[in-house]
Amino acid sequence: MLSLNARVLIAATAILAAFFGLAGLMLDRAYRLSSEEALGKRLEVQVYALIALAAIDDSGNVYMPRNYTETNFLNYSSDTYARISDPDGRIVWSTPTPVGINLPYIVRLARNQKDFSYVTVKADFSVAIYSQGIAWHDLAHKVYTFSVAEKLDDFNRQITLYRRNLWGLLGGVALLLLVVQGAIIRWGLAPLGRVSGELVAIEAGRKQRLSEDYPGELKGLTDNVNALLGHQHEHLERYRHTLGDLAHSLKTPLAVLQNTLDEKTIESASAKAIQEQLDRITQITEYQLQRAATAGQSPLIAPVDIEDVVRKVVNSLSKVYADRGINAELVIDNGLVFHGDEGDLMEVIGNLTDNAFKYCHRRVRIAAKMCLHEKKNLQGLLISVNDDGPGVPNEMVKRVVRRGVRVDQGISGHGIGLSVVQDIAQIYGGELTISDGMLGGAMVSVWLPEKR
Repeated sequence: MLSLNARVLIAATAILAAFFGLAGLMLDRAYRLSSEEALGKRLEVQVYALIALAAIDDSGNVYMPRNYTETNFLNYSSDTYARISDPDGRIVWSTPTPVGINLPYIVRLARNQKDFSYVTVKADFSVAIYSQGIAWHDLAHKVYTFSVAEKLDDFNRQITLYRRNLWGLLGGVALLLLVVQGAIIRWGLAPLGRVSGELVAIEAGRKQRLSEDYPGELKGLTDNVNALLGHQHEHLERYRHTLGDLAHSLKTPLAVLQNTLDEKTIESASAKAIQEQLDRITQITEYQLQRAATAGQSPLIAPVDIEDVVRKVVNSLSKVYADRGINAELVIDNGLVFHGDEGDLMEVIGNLTDNAFKYCHRRVRIAAKMCLHEKKNLQGLLISVNDDGPGVPNEMVKRVVRRGVRVDQGISGHGIGLSVVQDIAQIYGGELTISDGMLGGAMVSVWLPEKR
C-alpha cells in the first residue's frame, strides 16, 4: 500500500496537472483569439488603405492610379496580397502571387458586407483573407469587393513561440510548486515517520516506550500506545508473579502430603490413591504455569536471537547430562531471529532438547531455519530436534503430546513437555509434528509462522 507521503504527492500532482493544464488551455485559447482579432483588424486597415488609394473615372468605374504601384499601400510586405474586383467578379487590380498559387478571393459581396476566413492553398501555404463590399454614394449600384490576404507563417510562428513559452513557464512553475509542496508535506508528516521509527526501535528492543513531544493530533495516539505498552508489561509481570506465588503456596501442602505418604502412616490402598492425586496435582500445576506464562506473538516485542537461546539450553543440559557424553550438533541459519517472547522460545527449545537428551544414546541434532509451509503456503520458522534414541512408536505419536503421557515410563518426568510445546505452537498459529529422524531416533519439529 502506498505511503501517506506518496498518496498526498500523487493527489497534489494530479490537482496541479489539472489546474495548470486547464489554465494553459484557456490562456492559449485567449491568446489565439486575441491574435486572430488583431490579424483581422490589421487586414481591415489594409483594406481601408486600398480604398483610400483607389480612384473613380468619368464612367464611374473604380481603378488604381498608375502613380501607385502594388508596393504603395499601407504596410505592404512580400507575404501580403491584395485584389479589387468589380460587381461582376472581374479583377480590377491585384498584387502578384507566387507561381502556382491561386488565392480564392471572395467576390460579389454586398455593400458593407465583410468576410474573414482562413484558407489552406497548399500544404505549406495558408493565408487569412479579409474582404469587404464597397460602393460610393453616387454609385450605390456598383459594389466593388476589396480583399487583402496575408500569409500565416508569421502568425503561426508567433502562436508556436507563445505556446512554447507558456507551457515551459507553466511546467516550471508546476515543478517548483511540487518540490515546495513535497517539502511541506514531508515536514508536516515527519511526526508520523518518527512514530514509525520509534515503533521499530521498540520492536528491536532499543526503546521501551514512545516519546512524549508529539503534536496535538498525535498526542492521544502516542499516549494510548504508551499506556498499552505499560499495561501489557505490568499485566504480564503481575500474572507471572501471581502464578509464581500460587506455585510457591502449593509447594508446602504438597510437601506435607508427600512426607505423610513417605512415613507409611496411611494404608497402602489409600496411599496409592493419594500418591496418584498428588502426581496429578503436580502435573496440572506445572502444566498450567507453563501455559499461562506463554506470551504469544506481539507486534511490539524485540526479536530474539535463536542461536543464543539454543546455546544456553544446550550448555545447561550438557552439564546436567555430563556423565553420558552426549554430542549436540547445532545447525542454525545465520542471523535467525524469533519475533515473540523469549520465554516462549526457551520453553519450546528447552522441552524439545531436554526430551532429546533424555532419550538419545549419544547424539542430538538441533536445527533452525526459515522455510515455506507446504500446506499453509506461509513463510515461518522451523525448529527441528533429532536424536539417535529409540524413537516414538507410530501408535504413540498422537498420544505422546497429551498432558501426562510419556513414551518410556522408566525415565523421570511428568509428561507435560510436549503438551506445553504444542500449546505454545498453537498460540502462535503454528504446529508440532513428530516423525522419524535422520539420526535413527525421533525428530520433533515445531513450525511457527513469520511475524505478520
